[in-house]
Amino acid sequence: MSEHFKHIYGHHAETYDVLVSREDHQGNILPALERIVPLSGSKVIELGAGSGRLTRLIAPHVASVDAFDASAHMLDEATSRLSDLAISNVTLAPAANRALPAPDGEADIAIAGWTLGHCCDWFPDAWKVEIGSALDEMSRVLRPGGTAIILETLGTGREQPHPPTERLARYYAWLEKDHGFSSISIRTDYRFESAQEGQDLFRFFFGEDFLQTVDVSDAVVPECTGIWWRRKHA
Repeated sequence: MSEHFKHIYGHHAETYDVLVSREDHQGNILPALERIVPLSGSKVIELGAGSGRLTRLIAPHVASVDAFDASAHMLDEATSRLSDLAISNVTLAPAANRALPAPDGEADIAIAGWTLGHCCDWFPDAWKVEIGSALDEMSRVLRPGGTAIILETLGTGREQPHPPTERLARYYAWLEKDHGFSSISIRTDYRFESAQEGQDLFRFFFGEDFLQTVDVSDAVVPECTGIWWRRKHA
């Protein structure tokens, strides 16, 4: 699936954004972030911003967001969506997670949503090196006492949190055991406009085989999300 996802991120940002906008219809992500660290007045650096789903969620509650993504195509979609909402405290720029064009120690929060986990598939023999480089960047751009936050899936179509692959399970355990991250899990269920929309969007992103494993007949599909966080020592 790695080439499939790369193709989506490089060519189908608009449809991808429709899919992710259907997730977390309960609105659980923002309160969970607020329980980890106060957002008000924070300067945020975001890794792997994609089409700006998380950017749009947090921007109205923080001082500013500097958002980066390796895909210029995704950033074009993010720019359009932010403009439609008249959000003006966000800057967008192309950058890989392992090399952010941002100064040392300037952010209160460094956040990476649903991006680092792809390294487990894209770099199966070197995912620790790739993710480790991103973690180093998150730490570098944080001020002392700042907070690094990572969001990842804990199962699409699942009522209870469970890593969907063994590689992701190893990654999540590594964050906690080797890098001192704490974690919580929340429900971020999808609610589609219709069962047909759900089928079409899941087929687009996850493929036909996966679609056969989830029930979208009532247009609501359970999703569990993990949030990991670590504070930088003062």
